[in-house]
Amino acid sequence: MFSYRHAFHAGNHADVLKHTVLLHVLNYFNHKPNPYWVIDTHAGAGIYDLADDWASQNAEFETGITRLWDCADLPKDLQDYVDYIRDLNGGEELQFYPGSPWIALEYMREKDKLRLFELHPSEFEILQENIEQQDRDIRRQVSLFKQNGFDYLKSQLPPPTRRAITLIDPSYEDKTDYRHLVKAMKEALERFHTGCYLIWYPLVQRKEVAEMIHQLEKLPNIDWVHAALTVKKPSKDGYGLHGSGMFVINPPYTLYPALQQIMPYLQEHLAEDNHASFLLAHQER
Repeated sequence: MFSYRHAFHAGNHADVLKHTVLLHVLNYFNHKPNPYWVIDTHAGAGIYDLADDWASQNAEFETGITRLWDCADLPKDLQDYVDYIRDLNGGEELQFYPGSPWIALEYMREKDKLRLFELHPSEFEILQENIEQQDRDIRRQVSLFKQNGFDYLKSQLPPPTRRAITLIDPSYEDKTDYRHLVKAMKEALERFHTGCYLIWYPLVQRKEVAEMIHQLEKLPNIDWVHAALTVKKPSKDGYGLHGSGMFVINPPYTLYPALQQIMPYLQEHLAEDNHASFLLAHQER
């Protein structure tokens, strides 16, 4: 359970999709003055040095964020995403890549709150150190929990603000994560049906992936947007990630039109072979 380190994958094609969607949702929530919470159930370390041994071992960012770095024709949401990463690096070459907690901290306002859950002991320690290096006002916005977010999400809902973005992106190394995610979503929706839930999942050769998506689509009385990007042909041995998806429950109305521009672009620019494709679907009550 404790073998997964997100630094191996920082800035890859899955991060591009996940973080572009997260930025869109954060920007949408910021349009209204009411405060909100961001709840991250599997937060990771927060920020990653792409030059360190973990990230450089496979250098997955080279087929992710790097491919968009100098593109001049990016759709608006992808341009916002790349501009943010570039600003984080001081306008220089790419070295640091933010995880979802860092993106949330950058985009949230002073009155908003961030709740971070991370069970992996090494990841939690680094996350804690990264947050402690921030100024006192920022630290006040953040609550850290060395816990599995699946088990404690229900306890955070509904937030006092009645506005929340919940990001759920476990490693799925344990096949039971798929079942736990559906259970956590059912419990979350019972307590806070109007929350916005961002669910990331890997495209791997497991039947649990399709079963999970099918169960999410059947959840009652929700709107959803589903976007999935395949970057290459699945491997013959069944191992490895050939794409990823985002299933967003109660999305901003602006998300689906944005993804209509984003997904074809990502297919073209992040493709690793001629099997690249994308799926984009939505449901409105």
